[in-house]
Amino acid sequence: MHMNQMTRLQRFTARFARADRGATAIEFAMVSLPMAVLIFGVLELAMALLVATTLESATESASRMIRTGEFQTSGASTKNDFKALVCARMSWLSAKCATDLYVDVRTFNDFNSLAGSGPQNGAAFNPAATCFATGQPTDIVLARAYFQWTLFTPLLSNVMEDMGSGSGKRLLSFATAFRNEPYNTNLPSGAAC
Repeated sequence: MHMNQMTRLQRFTARFARADRGATAIEFAMVSLPMAVLIFGVLELAMALLVATTLESATESASRMIRTGEFQTSGASTKNDFKALVCARMSWLSAKCATDLYVDVRTFNDFNSLAGSGPQNGAAFNPAATCFATGQPTDIVLARAYFQWTLFTPLLSNVMEDMGSGSGKRLLSFATAFRNEPYNTNLPSGAAC
C-alpha cells in the first residue's frame, strides 16, 4: 500500500509539472505588481517634471518684471506681491500655489558672491530664511522659487530626497540670476538681505 501511494504521488507530480492551464494567470500575477509600480513611478516622475517646468517658466517670467523695473515702479514691493505674480503664471497649479510656493529674492554686489549662495536643502527647508530684496537699477539679483510637491508613489519617495523624514513631499526649485536694467532711479531704496 505504501508503494501504491508513492506511485500515485509521482503520477500527480508528473501531471502537475506538465499542466499549463492557468500558467498565464500566474505569470500575470507575478509581473503585474512590479509593472504597475514602474508605470506609476514613470507617471509620477513625469508629473514632477511638468511641475518643475511650470515653476521655471512662471519664475522666469515674473523675475523679468523685476529685471526691467516694472515690478518696482508699479507700486508692488512685497514678497507676497511677487509670490502672487509667480502664482498667476502657474495657472493649473493655482490652488496649491498659495500654500506651497515660497519665493526668495536677494541682491549681491558681484557675481562671485552670488555663486557662493546655494539653495536651501529640501530636508532642512526653512521658509523663514527666505528673503526679499529686488535691488536698485544695475544691481545683481538672484530670484528663487521653491514649490512643495507631494509624491504619491511610495517607492519614488524613497528614491527622491523629501522634505523631512517620510513627509512624502519633494521640494522643487528654480533660480535665475540677472543684473537689473537701468530703469527710473527715483525710487526709494529697497531692503537688503
